[in-house]
Amino acid sequence: MLDVGRLCIKIAGKDAGKMVVVVDKVDATFVLIDGPIKRKRCNINHLEPLGQELKIKKGASRVEIVKEFKKLGVDIKDTKRKEKKSEKPTRKREEKVKKEKVKKVPKVEVEKAAKKTKEEAKKSGK
Repeated sequence: MLDVGRLCIKIAGKDAGKMVVVVDKVDATFVLIDGPIKRKRCNINHLEPLGQELKIKKGASRVEIVKEFKKLGVDIKDTKRKEKKSEKPTRKREEKVKKEKVKKVPKVEVEKAAKKTKEEAKKSGK
């Protein structure tokens, strides 16, 4: 009943009322449809077959289907992908200032340095 090339009217869903063509038979309850809608799988209960058939092969390309619809006088708008808008500016993170590693000085050396500074302070104070 719903062979490849059969014209149908979609009677359910958001595309209800649009004329489509059966491109491929998926299984007993589903077919692949195309036309002025995006190619998709559809339940055969959502289609009302018409008396006309298009001469297309199983799994026909979008271009072939558009040509066949033009022969019938049905104009299909060729929708293109939307171009990306200009990219939003991204905020760059500030680089963290790396702290220089301080060498650990042994406690003995610190005490010697402290004594030297005390001695130098006494000499300069005299």
